[in-house]
Amino acid sequence: MTNVLAPAKPIFSYPINSPASRPAPFLPMSRAEMAQLGWDVCDIILVTGDAYIDHPSFGMALVGRLLEAQGFRVGIISQPDWQSAEAFRSLGKPRLFFGVTAGNMDSMINRYTADRKPRSDDAYTPHAASGKRPDRACMVYAQRCKEAFPGVDVMIGGIEASLRRIAQYDYWSDKVRQSALIYSKADLLLFGNAERALVEIAHRAAAGERLSQIRDVRGTAFMAPHQWLPDDDWCEMDSSTVDMPGKVDPHPDPYAMEPAGAAPVTAPAGAQTVRIVSRDERLAARKAQRARTVIRIPSYEAVAHDPVLYAHASRTLHLESNPGNARALVQLHGERDVWLNPPPIPLTTAEMDYVYGLQYARNPHPSYGDARIPAWDMIKFSINIMRGCFGGCTFCSITEHEGRIIQSRSEESILHEIEEIRDKTKGFTGHITDLGGPTANMYRLACKDPKIESSCRRLSCVYPGICENLNTDHAPLIQLYRKARTLPGVKKVTIGSGLRYDLAVESPEYIKELVTHHVSGYLKIAPEHTEEGPLSKMMKPGIGTFERFKALFERFSAQAGKKQYLIPYFIAAHPGTSDEDMLNLALWLKRNNFKPDQVQSFTPTPMALATTMWHTGRNPLRKVARSSEKVEVIRDGQRRKLHKAFLRYHDPENWPLLREALIRMGRRDLIGNAPHHLIPAPRIGERQHAPSYGKSSASRTKPGTAGRNRPQPQPLKSRGPR
Repeated sequence: MTNVLAPAKPIFSYPINSPASRPAPFLPMSRAEMAQLGWDVCDIILVTGDAYIDHPSFGMALVGRLLEAQGFRVGIISQPDWQSAEAFRSLGKPRLFFGVTAGNMDSMINRYTADRKPRSDDAYTPHAASGKRPDRACMVYAQRCKEAFPGVDVMIGGIEASLRRIAQYDYWSDKVRQSALIYSKADLLLFGNAERALVEIAHRAAAGERLSQIRDVRGTAFMAPHQWLPDDDWCEMDSSTVDMPGKVDPHPDPYAMEPAGAAPVTAPAGAQTVRIVSRDERLAARKAQRARTVIRIPSYEAVAHDPVLYAHASRTLHLESNPGNARALVQLHGERDVWLNPPPIPLTTAEMDYVYGLQYARNPHPSYGDARIPAWDMIKFSINIMRGCFGGCTFCSITEHEGRIIQSRSEESILHEIEEIRDKTKGFTGHITDLGGPTANMYRLACKDPKIESSCRRLSCVYPGICENLNTDHAPLIQLYRKARTLPGVKKVTIGSGLRYDLAVESPEYIKELVTHHVSGYLKIAPEHTEEGPLSKMMKPGIGTFERFKALFERFSAQAGKKQYLIPYFIAAHPGTSDEDMLNLALWLKRNNFKPDQVQSFTPTPMALATTMWHTGRNPLRKVARSSEKVEVIRDGQRRKLHKAFLRYHDPENWPLLREALIRMGRRDLIGNAPHHLIPAPRIGERQHAPSYGKSSASRTKPGTAGRNRPQPQPLKSRGPR
C-alpha cells in the first residue's frame, strides 16, 4: 500500500470474472433457484434485512446486479431468522465472501420511534410485518455468518455500517458504542457509496486475496495492530486531545547583530546549498505528504467517558470527509486500531449510468407472491436521478453516507428508465411519482472549479449562505423535466423528494416550471424552524428564505390557475432549541395558518453532528475546546412532549399542557378566544391541568444526538448500495 489516493479505476473497466455468465431473472434466494441456473455454489452471498426487490432503489439489488455484471454468481439471503445460524447456511458457503447489510434503513430507526417505542410495522417487509429483523441487524447477521461457516470472509456495508464505522453515540442504549467492526467481527467494512470499492475487492478476492489482507481501498475500514502504518513513508498526526495552550519559547531575532569580533560561522559537515523551491513544488510535496498522513482521533475509551473529546473526534471526522483532500483516520479500541481509509471517489456520470442501466427485474422476488410491500409501492414509479447532498444539515445522515459531492446520471439514462417503467412495471398508469434523490433540485449542481472543490473543507455549500463558487443553475433539471413529461405514455411527472428551497429561489424559472407542471396539489418542504437558535445548530437558512420561496410558489400557482399548498415540516426538541423558540414557532404557524398533522421530535442517529450536540452539549460546528460553546439539549420526556405540542397547537389534546407552559413562561396573554390568542381558555368542565413538568422542566436539561426521522419511516429513494 503506497498511496490510498491513487486515481480511481472505472468500475466497468475490469475483465469479467466469468465471461460465460448471463443475468438471472432474479438473484437466487434458494438452492432450487441456484440449480435452475446451473450453479453448485455462489461466489458471493448478500445478506439483507429488507425484502429482496430487484430494483436499483434497493441496495442489495443494485449491489447484486453490479457484481453479477462483473461475472460473479450472487445469491441473496433476505430477512433471515437470526435466532440461529441455520438460515445463513441456506445457500451454502460462498466461494469468496458474505456481504452483509441491515437494509435501506438503519435497523434501529426502522424498529423504533423517536421516543424509543417499538414500531408496529416495517415498510420493507411483506405485509409490513414487524419483527423481521433484529436490533443492529448488520452486526447480528455478520456474527451468524461467521458462526455458520467458521473462517469465512465477511464484509459489512450499507447505511447502518457507514454510520457506525467509528465509536458513536447510540441513542437507544444511551451510551457510546464501539465501531461496528468490533461487534460484527467482520473482516472489512465498506462505507459510503460502495460500488467502486466493492468491484475492486470482489476481483481481488477472486484472485486469491483474503478480505483481511485488503487495506488499500478507499471507503473501507478495518482492524489493524496499534500504530500500524501502510509504509515507512507514512506518518501519524496525533489529534487525540483538544488543544491546550502552553508556554511558547521565544523565537530568535533574525535582525540581531553579531557582536564585533565574533568568530566567523562555518558550515557544518554535509551542508548543502540552499535551493529555492517553487510554489508549485511546495504544494505538490505538501499534497503528497498529506496523502500519506493518518490522523489519530481520541480512542473509544476516551470518547466514551469524555464529551469534549467525543465532540472533537466528531468534528475531525466531518472535516476529513472531502474525497479530494481527506486523510485516513485511526481510532484505538482497546489494544487494536480501527483504521478508516479516505472516503470513496464519487461515481462519474458514465458510471452512474452503468449502475442504473443494469438488467433489473423491477419487481419483488416471486417468492413473496401478492404480498404488499409498502416501500415498493412508494418507489416503483419513481426514478433516482442523483446522489449526495451538500446541504450539511446537522440532523441528517445523508452526507455521512453519500457525501457532499453530487453524482448525477445522464439525461439519456433517466429517460430510458422512464421508458422501462412504462413498458415493464405492472400497474403503471402514466404517472412518474418522482425524479429525485436525497434532494430534488441538486441535479448537476457542483463547484464551479474542481481545484476549489478538491481543497474545500466547508461542512456545507449553502450555510450560512450559498457559496460563491457553487453553480446553482437549474437549467439542466428544467430541461429534464420538460423531456420527461413529453415521453409517449407519460401523463404526469411529480416531484416527491425534498426540495432545497434556498437553492430554488436562486432560479425562479425552476420554481415556475415545478409549480406549473410537477406538483400534485401539495409540495412538502422542510424549513425545520423559524428561530435563529435551533436553525444555527441545524445549519439551515433563516425563515425569510422560506417566505421568499412561498411567495414565488403562490404567485406561480395562481398564474397556472391551480390551488396548490405547501406542507412545511418542522423539528421539535432539536439541540439549541428553547421553550421560547418553540412558542415563537407556534405563533408563526398560527399567523400563516399552518396546522401540521405529522410532526417529528428530534431523533439522534449515529455520527451526525446534531447527535454530537445532543450527547455532549458542545457545538462541533466550531473548534472544540474545554471552554467551547455549550448547547441546550432537550432530554426530559415531558419537555420533549411540550415542544411537540407547540407544533400541534391546534390539537385540543395539547391545550392543557400548553396552558400550563404558557402560564409558567409568563404568557397568559396568549390564552383566550380572540384571533390573536394561541390557544383557547378552558371551558367549564374541561381538564385544565397537564402533568407537571417536574424539577427538570423549568431549568435547562443536561447535555446529552442527529437524524431526520419523521413519525413513520419512509423508503429511501437515493441511498446507493446497502
